[in-house]
Amino acid sequence: MTATSGGPTGTRHDTVAGVVRQWRTVHPDLDTAPMEIIGRINRCAALLQQAEDAPLRRAGLSRPEFDLLGALRRTGHELTPSELARETFASGAAVTKRLKQLTERGLVERRGDTRDRRVAHLRLTDAGRDLVDGILPEQLAYETAVLSELAPEGRDELASLLGELLGRLEGRLGALRT
Repeated sequence: MTATSGGPTGTRHDTVAGVVRQWRTVHPDLDTAPMEIIGRINRCAALLQQAEDAPLRRAGLSRPEFDLLGALRRTGHELTPSELARETFASGAAVTKRLKQLTERGLVERRGDTRDRRVAHLRLTDAGRDLVDGILPEQLAYETAVLSELAPEGRDELASLLGELLGRLEGRLGALRT
């Protein structure tokens, strides 16, 4: 990318760098270094999601709806609403609402459990599978194009560092939930 490293050897030229400079002016006594990482992760996520969501909007889907469809597609088998909630990090109520819409659109089928009428089993319809399979290549092509700006070793390093951070955050947050 075009930004150079922060600190004494260079100055970054992105939105977050400007925010950090402003905070350093207002609070020179505070260490704003975490903003340089967390702020950039958040900003990148927002920009990537805006562009990635374009194919979803064209298909009349929200990101959370696509996440549900994607979970059903990638697991390859029926899931219950509670399993879908775990797969997509969504609340049960949110999953129920989204499933209602996706079922009405003919993208998901609901089958009752033969032993417990309170349990539903969900699977993609052919239309749901075709929709996911049609959107996924477009999203991956966009992601590939975005990452092509980074050297291969930079991509590997970034993936490793983000994986380490995510693993630690998931472990910490998981421990807080129990």
